[in-house]
Parts: sequence; C-alpha cells; structure tokens
Amino acid sequence: MAMFTRRQLLESSACGFGALAAYGLLGRSGAQAEENPKPGNRIEGLAGLHHRAKAKRVIFLFMQGGVSQVDSFDPKPILEKRDGQMIEFDDAREFANTRKLGSNQRVMKSPWTFKQYGQCGRPVSELFPNIAQHVDRLQFIHSMHTEGVAHGPATLFLHCGSLNTVRPSIGAWTLYGLGSENENLPGFISIAPSIGNGGFRNHGSAFLPARFQGTPLGRASQSDLRIDHIEGIQSSDSTQNQRWLLQRQLQQLQLDRLTRASDGHDSVLPAADELESLIASYELAARMQSVSPEVFDLSQETLETKKLYGIDRKETETYGKRCLLARRLCEAGVRFIQVNYGDDSANPAWDQHANLPKHLDHATAVDQPVAGLLSDLHRRGLLEDTLVWFGSEFGRQPYAEKNGTGRDHNPGGFTVWLAGGGVGAGQAYGQTDEFGQLAIQNKVHMHDLHATILHLMGIDHERLVHRFGGRDFRLTDVYGKVVRDILT
Repeated sequence: MAMFTRRQLLESSACGFGALAAYGLLGRSGAQAEENPKPGNRIEGLAGLHHRAKAKRVIFLFMQGGVSQVDSFDPKPILEKRDGQMIEFDDAREFANTRKLGSNQRVMKSPWTFKQYGQCGRPVSELFPNIAQHVDRLQFIHSMHTEGVAHGPATLFLHCGSLNTVRPSIGAWTLYGLGSENENLPGFISIAPSIGNGGFRNHGSAFLPARFQGTPLGRASQSDLRIDHIEGIQSSDSTQNQRWLLQRQLQQLQLDRLTRASDGHDSVLPAADELESLIASYELAARMQSVSPEVFDLSQETLETKKLYGIDRKETETYGKRCLLARRLCEAGVRFIQVNYGDDSANPAWDQHANLPKHLDHATAVDQPVAGLLSDLHRRGLLEDTLVWFGSEFGRQPYAEKNGTGRDHNPGGFTVWLAGGGVGAGQAYGQTDEFGQLAIQNKVHMHDLHATILHLMGIDHERLVHRFGGRDFRLTDVYGKVVRDILT
C-alpha cells in the first residue's frame, strides 16, 4: 500500500477534513515513519527507543505542596528523643531570607507512629495504612534533593528541570521521544492540574512542537473530569463533512500564506508550527469523538472496582475517580498520565506551615485511591510495564517553623517512591541525616530521577535533544545520571 503524508491525504481525499479519523486508524507505522525524521528529533532506531524499555508508560501521582518525609516514609527516632530542644540547622530557605546558613530551631517529633510492613519490613506511618500494604512492591528513594525553596520554582523544576526559564515538561519530552501508543487519544494527559505554581508550563511543550504538550483534564479545584462535546455534533454525515472540509480549506490557506511569508525567515516558523499543531488537534478531536468517549466513562466499572478506589466514600471519591481514570487511560495507551492532588490556592494542599495535623486530611484523601490503583494495575498485569511515581516538589523540615505547629519547605532531603516498570520492589535507596533534613548517602538529584525515568522508558536522556535558538536542549540540561542501583 502506498504511504501518504498527512497533508497529501487531506488534499487528495474526497471527504476532506472528514477523513481525519480514517487517517488516525491507518496505524502507527505510517504516523511513526512521518514523525521520526522531523528536524530536532534525535531519537533513532525502532519506535524511537535507544535501548530496550522496561516501562511503556508513566503514571505520576503528584502530591502538590510537599509531603513531609519524616511523617510518612522516613522515620527518625531522634525527633521524638530531642522533641522541643533548640538545635542549629543549616537551612537554605533561611539563608535566602537572612543570608545566614545556620539558625536555631525547635525540633518537632512526628504526630504519627510508624510500623513495619510486608516481608521487606519497610516502615510507614499511620498516615498511609493502605499504601503500606504495598511496600513489597515499592522502591523508596529517601535521598532526593532538588532546586528551589518556594513552590513555584521547585514545581517547575520537578516538571521541567528548570527553575525559571520556559522548558518542556517531562511528559512532553517523553511524548516527543516515543510518540503515542493510541492515535485516538492524547499521548500526555494531566488530570486536574493546578493553575498556580507554574500552571500550564507544568504540562507544556515550550519550544518543542506544540502537538507534544499535555492535555489538561479538569482543574485542581474541580471534581468534574468530563471532556466537553466529546460525543460530537449531532448533524448528518454530509453536513459534518462539509463543515470539516471548509474548516480545513481555511486552515490550509493560512498555512500556505505562512509558508510563503517565511521564505527562509525563521521568525515565521513558530506561527506555522502552531497552525500545524492546531490542525493536528482537530484531527485528534475528530478521532476522539468517534472512538474514545467510553474511555472517560467511569460508569462502566463494577461496584467492586469503584469501592477499591474509594469512590464510595466522600473523603476519597475525588482522587479515587482521578486514579481510576488514570488506569483506564493507561489501558487505552496514553503514554504519560499525571494525576494531580492539590488545589488552586496560594498555599497548595500538603503545604502545612502552621498546622501539620492537616497532613492527615490529605493522606486520607489519597491513601486508598493510590493503594487501589496499585492493586488494580497489578491484578490486570499492567504494573509490570507501567511506572508509577509518587512524589512532591520537595519535602519538609524536621523542626517547627517559627516555633509553631507546622514544618517549612525542605528541598535538601525528601522521599519519593516508584513502583512497577523495571524498578526494585520492597527496597529503599539513599539516606537522609539523623534528623531527616539533608540527603547524605546515595544522593539523588531531580535531574537524576528524570534521567532514570527516561531510561526506563527506553530513552537515553543525553540523546533526547532538541535544538532551539542555536542551542541543544534536553530535560536534564547538562546534568543527570541514571540511578542504576534501583533498576531490576
């Protein structure tokens, strides 16, 4: 069968824009063959892989605001022993405010007790009794450290590997390198993202072609996860085809105008790229309307499955629905799925500066849904090639902020965990100091975590490069090393 480019097919098809959905069903081979040679995409070899992948997709459970490591997964007995004592700590946030690195702070013990779970005997606090049942499947990293002491810069760094410049997000880089497994759905979806602390940039594509940006589904402050108009316009096929054909003709006229105007002028190329991406979005929308509405229909799930995710309880319903949708998107072939827990306020979710006990409310909201997701992925055989990543932009300090009842931001040492997709199970890597403030052993920088996630997806982070403005860019900048000790 002769192969056509997208533009050739659209120009020659009798059905015009109405044939977009048919093109999407032609198969990945044609789409991938067109995608790989695009300038700037340095991925080489079969399906864009640099080496054999352990994970086909990522589910990122983003805990916005900063989960306290010493109150969740990294217990420090000395906090109880020295509770209430004034001790000098080195504090990057205090240094930013006073230019003094050391400051006297009151040690504060955790309000929650820890128990050992599973065959591995990993300790987990009573904040997460359901996740604790899965410790034999989890790879803890206790020695994370990152850049940025405020939410905005640290959240951008978590997603984009940069504090303040506009860079592509990790989901966009992943989609850019590998493409989508399903031509009828976006390859990168962010469920209920926040509009603050980076906002759109946390799932944006920056200078990568716009078609690689994430598709936001809902908002942090909303529980509704519907996609408007997914069922399509109720009209006859002929009327719909005429509408699509006219729209495509107008877009083609504009694209031709931009192409003629460029005539070697790079300044016009971004506008042409944006229009091409707009056309691609219409193509995808047409295919989604015809074949994808059922993916977003949670009513198809059994009562047992809904209960597993906590959808039958008010306190867990919202995040339970998000996690269940993530599993359905995973089955449908979405490459990168981010499931956000947070809100749109200036002090997001886990940000307990003056009321640490509030951590319990947030833990209650996510504990059963996350545990349900792990159970569901495992029983369906999906966990083996799905990488689940649970973490925040930073952790929290082991002392009471301003001698109060909360903890301040801590980028110097905190915990994330991974599951499935080629990482160890029932293991812990790295260590913080005796107070749980600073990473001291087998330190893992956020650049290292990014490099490791890409590696598990079959991508060499040093070869995933895009040239922009005369410079080669990558997610990990000029840093990052794969943490091979946590791989299976």
